[in-house]
This record gives sequence, C-alpha cells and structure tokens, in this order.
Amino acid sequence: MTKTGNIDCGVVLIDKPAGVTSHDVVFDVRRRLTTAAGRKVRTGHAGTLDPFATGLLVVLVGRATRLQQYLQHQPKTYRAVARLGWISSSGDRDGDLTATGRVPADPQLPTGELELAVPALSAIRVDGERLYAKARRGDEFEPPVRTMTVYRAERMELEGDKAVFEIDCAGGTYIRSVVATLKDAYCDQLVRTKVGELDLKDADPDRLLDPLDVLSHIDRRDLTVAEATTLIHGRRLDSDREDGTLERLVVEEHLLGIGRVTAGQLKAETNLAASVEELIAR
Repeated sequence: MTKTGNIDCGVVLIDKPAGVTSHDVVFDVRRRLTTAAGRKVRTGHAGTLDPFATGLLVVLVGRATRLQQYLQHQPKTYRAVARLGWISSSGDRDGDLTATGRVPADPQLPTGELELAVPALSAIRVDGERLYAKARRGDEFEPPVRTMTVYRAERMELEGDKAVFEIDCAGGTYIRSVVATLKDAYCDQLVRTKVGELDLKDADPDRLLDPLDVLSHIDRRDLTVAEATTLIHGRRLDSDREDGTLERLVVEEHLLGIGRVTAGQLKAETNLAASVEELIAR
C-alpha cells in the first residue's frame, strides 16, 4: 500500500463492489495493512453500504477510527436506479421480487424531511437486535419510522421500467426507503458517489490519506506546542467562536484531534495523541 499518510492514523477511499458487505471491505483493508505493518492495525468505516450497493466507502485506519462521528453524518450523494412496476421484500434487487405492472408515468422522488420506515433488512438495532436478523428469522414486526432528509432528488433518465435519480441526502437516509415512496418500485442499483467533500473518483485502495485533509469541512485552528499540550491535558483555551463550533486542532501540520467550543472555551473532544512529541514523531 502506498502511503501519503500515516499507517497508524489514516483514511482509505474504497470503491466498494456489489455482492460484498462493508465489513468485508474493511477487513480486507485491515488484512493488507496488517501485513504491510507487520502488526495488527485497527480499521473501521464512516457509513456502511448495503451488499447490493457500490461506490464510496470511507475506511478509517488506526487512530483515525476515533474520527468516525465527524464523517458518518456528512451529506451523501447517490445515483439510484429504480425499477418500476415491481416490489421487493428488501427494497432492493436481492429481495423477493413481485411484478405489479403498475408503472407511474412521471415518477418523482420527494425532498425535504421525510418520515419513512427503515427497510426490514437493515442493520439498525431494535430491542437490542439487528433488524435484518428479525426479518430473516421470519418475525413479524413494524419497521421503525425515522426522519430522513433529502436535499435534492433529480431524475436523470426514464426508459421503460427504469428511472435513474441523483440524490443528495443527509446521513442516515435509506435510499431504499426513499425509492419505496414510488409505491410499485424498488432500488435496482445504487452507487454512492460522494461523502461530504470526498468523491468516488478519488477512491484508491493503495492510497492512505491524512485525516487532516479528509476533515477539511471542519474549520482549522493552528496551535502552538504549549496550547496543544494544554488541550491534551484536558484543559481549555479561550475562544471567540460560536458555541458548538468544531475545530480541527493542528500542530505543525499534524492533526491533534477535534475540539468543540462551549461558553467561550475550546476543549479537545477527540485526541489522536497522548503528547505533542508522540504526534510529531509519527
């Protein structure tokens, strides 16, 4: 693996193929990095993709796994192909398919804040158990309803029983649920093309990115060594920023972590090093 970041704290952008789980992809990155490093490397991801879906999967490596919360809620862009006149038990092509023959003449997807049921085959937990486990066991249940936000849903193509949409949405939006608002339709293909400012066209399994660059959507604050040490020790710095503002904490072009402003004080919310010396030595 070619490194542009540090193997102990980096990000890999993967173009996930269809037919594999996000866990499979993360495990493969961990295996390859562990082999290269000669020791176990921790990995995670910043938002799963269904097995049938393809596209951008953001894999976090080493200490960068601590940054998951700052990436997984970023807006996302998808290209979805809806098959019209059919329904699916899972909302996608991997479920049990039933032809209805009812094809809308002008299929349009809704935008805004939508109250939609999550797909029966989804990974959220209900009563401590993954929903897909209940569904595969044949349990009867009502899928929970969640608020999902769609900023844009533009129909790009319409031919026969296929409609192609480009969708911008908030994190936590199930595209299968959005497509299901067409009633007789399911999601036949799904490609995630963007996560925040990260783009599928930049995916490269052999490139390890610096999280300082990956988190460019968060404002930057450059620190002196003394200021960084203060934050590492759990103390605060004065700030004139608005309450709730997040800042990338940077020391000599190294990402120390993420801070949050509260009542005119900046505190490190996530640290990536126990000392400035450790951080710079990577």
